[in-house]
Amino acid sequence: MDAYVEAAERFDFDREKFRELVVYVSRQCEDDPTFGAVKLNKILYYADFAAFRSLHRPITGASYQKLREGPAPREFLEIRRELIDSGDVSVEYREYFTGRQHRLVVDRARQADLRWFSEDELDLVDTIIGFFRGKTAREVSDFSHREPGWMLANDGEAIPYETAWLSADPIDQETEEAIREMGIN
Repeated sequence: MDAYVEAAERFDFDREKFRELVVYVSRQCEDDPTFGAVKLNKILYYADFAAFRSLHRPITGASYQKLREGPAPREFLEIRRELIDSGDVSVEYREYFTGRQHRLVVDRARQADLRWFSEDELDLVDTIIGFFRGKTAREVSDFSHREPGWMLANDGEAIPYETAWLSADPIDQETEEAIREMGIN
């Protein structure tokens, strides 16, 4: 997997854009009772990987790693601490089902600086937020466990952006026969 790690690290991490994306997603999800840290991490992951697939570059260039609950950006905890220290966000702890939800709450006066994002990037992020709206952390986590990049990586290992091109769907019989005819094993 070392070659994958090198490829994943070729994107520069845009710290300010990542900060603004965390604020944007947290603000957009403030009315979603199922929104917490697990869902936030998955939205960030899917936004960057969907952008890589469709725009040929991630939105933030964050480095995502395989964790038990699914992909998460390595930079998240440091950026969250900066946002808390600056007063831009706070963490609200809520009892939720059998666990404790860690929810980022944006200061009422704080809005995300949208100048950092293209219209295409915001459309992608909004689509992902809409897809996950109302889904529990467990549902979102289970969904992310079907991602080929997460399945291929070892715990704590980087998930290369290039895995966004892989599919977890089985190959249909027609494709399998065509591969055999081409002599590809």
